[in-house]
Amino acid sequence: MKQKVYFKTFGCRTNLYDSQVMMSSLKEYDITENEEEADVIVLNSCTVTNGADSHVRSYIGHVEKTSKAKIFLTGCGAHTKGEKLLAQKRVHGVFGQSEKQKIDFMLSQEQPFYNPGDLNHIDESVVGDFIGKSRAFIKIQEGCNFRCSYCIIPFVRGDARSMDETRILEQISKLALNGFGEFILSGTNVGSYGQGIGTSLSRLMKKISQIRGVRRIRLGSVEPIQISDEFKEILDEPWLERHLHIALQHTSPQMLKLMNRRNVYKQDRELFEFLHEKGFAIGTDFITGHPGESEALWSQAMENVRALPLTHLHAFTYSKRDGTPSATMKPEVNGMLAKQRLHELEELIKVKNTAFRKAFGGELEVLIESEKEGLFHGFDQHFNKVVVKSDEDLVGNWVSVQKYEAREDYNYAEL
Repeated sequence: MKQKVYFKTFGCRTNLYDSQVMMSSLKEYDITENEEEADVIVLNSCTVTNGADSHVRSYIGHVEKTSKAKIFLTGCGAHTKGEKLLAQKRVHGVFGQSEKQKIDFMLSQEQPFYNPGDLNHIDESVVGDFIGKSRAFIKIQEGCNFRCSYCIIPFVRGDARSMDETRILEQISKLALNGFGEFILSGTNVGSYGQGIGTSLSRLMKKISQIRGVRRIRLGSVEPIQISDEFKEILDEPWLERHLHIALQHTSPQMLKLMNRRNVYKQDRELFEFLHEKGFAIGTDFITGHPGESEALWSQAMENVRALPLTHLHAFTYSKRDGTPSATMKPEVNGMLAKQRLHELEELIKVKNTAFRKAFGGELEVLIESEKEGLFHGFDQHFNKVVVKSDEDLVGNWVSVQKYEAREDYNYAEL
């Protein structure tokens, strides 16, 4: 009887994709979605913040207390915490992202090992299904050439490089034949796709849209400077999500310089207002409590955020990453104060999101992803949560919702 493997994934959409690659490559083991029956656990880790590292360590502690399963560590945390965890005998093996297609070989190793892999690796895998998912995550690029002062990711994911277009299209064609209609393009820096190989993100998306069965294309986070004139030409296409996640990280011009960011607030605001007028919901990333964030700069930042037509937010408090320029910057911001600022920002965007949903009033195109106690959950074209009450099983279906109620955190409808 084959041993059973449970995959535990932390972090971003790129990690979700990498986990699917490992699942698709697994031949000598069976996959289980039940952690309790696993003989082996593959922990696909994130290391973007101290909190991410803590979650990984806590999960390992949980497994140590509740299971005899053998733990293998991969993902970004393999590069920053892997050797230490291996030395502490808390994991049996550590391997980098480039080794994921060799998953059978990795899991078969009898002796503890550390194999960080190759940071110049480019994926050549083709995933034909996504286990337990109704949407498909497609990794189109890896790595980042930006060097934001606070970020460890380029050191654990390498420089930006694009996946082969033919393989991307082949993969989406297979997934579309298997019934997937929504595709989320992911990567470390999605907007850099095509650099150095004579193409671009918008050109790739046009080709994807021509594949039979593709209904909606979503994007991971892009940079403001990556919304080029060429990209703007696809904004009215019916297959493009009506939500864009554009990373700002801050709205104080002085803080943006400290963070070594490439965006400029004045230009960011002009871009966001342009997209808002075209009907887009707009999300952003934001860091509170970065060294140097004085009360005056925070007040300026909040004033600028109030002026932006934002609807979604992925924000977190600053987390010191050893080896980055920000790690030595002064003055540091008290952790409690950083959390207060985070909550202030979250409350503001929550109000803005509710106002956006109430003002829209149009038809919602919803892909239902899950069911709980007779209520079906999914996301509409603006990446807003929709809860639908229905007597029919709607999981995996597309639903057009015309009458709904804009509640505090989601839209509610009865069919």
